[in-house]
Amino acid sequence: QVQLVESGGGLVQPGGSLRLSCAASGFAFGDYAMGWVRQAPGKGREWVSDINREGTKTYYADSVKGRFTISRDNVKNIVYLRLNSLKPEDTAVYYCAKGWDPGYVGGQGTHVTVSS
Repeated sequence: QVQLVESGGGLVQPGGSLRLSCAASGFAFGDYAMGWVRQAPGKGREWVSDINREGTKTYYADSVKGRFTISRDNVKNIVYLRLNSLKPEDTAVYYCAKGWDPGYVGGQGTHVTVSS
């Protein structure tokens, strides 16, 4: 079955960086677009970014454009999200998604807390 395992979150100061990873299994990873979504405390799920199956086209929410970078490794079946210039409002649980937004979200997510 589809498994998505996110990792790489943590506590970081404003302006800091993190790299999130999502290890995928149980499906033909290279045949699907992948993405990231997040859910902040007390808020609904928010789309963050998508990447096409070849890794050649990327898309970002306006709130993260220019600060976050999505990438993928179709050999290792991993999708990454590099988070730079983090802000307190980036605090959320981050989930990877199989397919274009809204995608399938099945992992536990990884917590990102931005605080001084």
